[in-house]
Amino acid sequence: MTALIEIASPATGGRPRKGAGGRPRKGAGGRWGWLLLPSLVLLAVLFLVPLGLMAWRSVSEPTPGAANYSWFFTSDVALATLVRTLTVGAVVTLVTLVLSYPYAYLMTVVGARARIWLTLLVLLPFWTSLMVRTFAWVVLLQDSGVVNQILGTVGLGPLQLIRTPTGVVIGMSQVLMPFMVLPLYAVMSGIDRRLLDAAQGMGARPAIAFLRVFVPLSLPGVGAGALTVFITSLGFYVTPALLGSPDQALISQQIFTQVNGLLAWGRGGAMGVVLLAVTLVLLGLVGVVLRLTRGRGGAR
Repeated sequence: MTALIEIASPATGGRPRKGAGGRPRKGAGGRWGWLLLPSLVLLAVLFLVPLGLMAWRSVSEPTPGAANYSWFFTSDVALATLVRTLTVGAVVTLVTLVLSYPYAYLMTVVGARARIWLTLLVLLPFWTSLMVRTFAWVVLLQDSGVVNQILGTVGLGPLQLIRTPTGVVIGMSQVLMPFMVLPLYAVMSGIDRRLLDAAQGMGARPAIAFLRVFVPLSLPGVGAGALTVFITSLGFYVTPALLGSPDQALISQQIFTQVNGLLAWGRGGAMGVVLLAVTLVLLGLVGVVLRLTRGRGGAR
């Protein structure tokens, strides 16, 4: 691929050097391309090699063949775990979207100082250990914890929140909320608010203008945040292990049990490959939907 990035020098007045005919000189992009080599090597060593080993073990241990995949698709427990994992991921994505959308919108309408504080609140979880945050939720959600005390005061409790899927969703939503807020804010901050004024000037009520103009323009941020949160939630281990119940384990916990507890590397690898395949299929379906949506939008 011909690169358009050239080394600027005083001799060219700060402009990219060009070859004969005024075109950018070929070959310069190759020099810059070497800068990608360290990251590609790191990606291959830390991701592709372990992924390949996992896939190989899924078809080679304990005996060569597809016995591990046959076990997975005929095991009610394994299939129920996969469905539970996808369900929890979808619920967490929905919860984070409902909480993050108004928060990100608020970040676009407040002043600069308030926006700084709102951004700090979003980034604060990144500065705290995941283990510390999860143990904090263990304290808050336990049967005699602060949350149940508050619910009991208002007549809604106590409820069993820990060792349940509800507790897992609460903990995971808090951890993953920044991954929804930041893409939403990045898109919302680029929307021209004069479009809302124009819609209201043509007779639309503020709520209708918001739903018909602002929300559709923010959908790219919704899609990016939802994909990030959903895919990340599929691999969560610490939070479900501490806040959930062994009877309601997610697939990451089952993989750990197979590999570390039962030393069944083949079955653990098969579960990982199936989870990866399901994730890629979902990504493909979302890509098709987004492409069709853009096509319809361009045809109007």
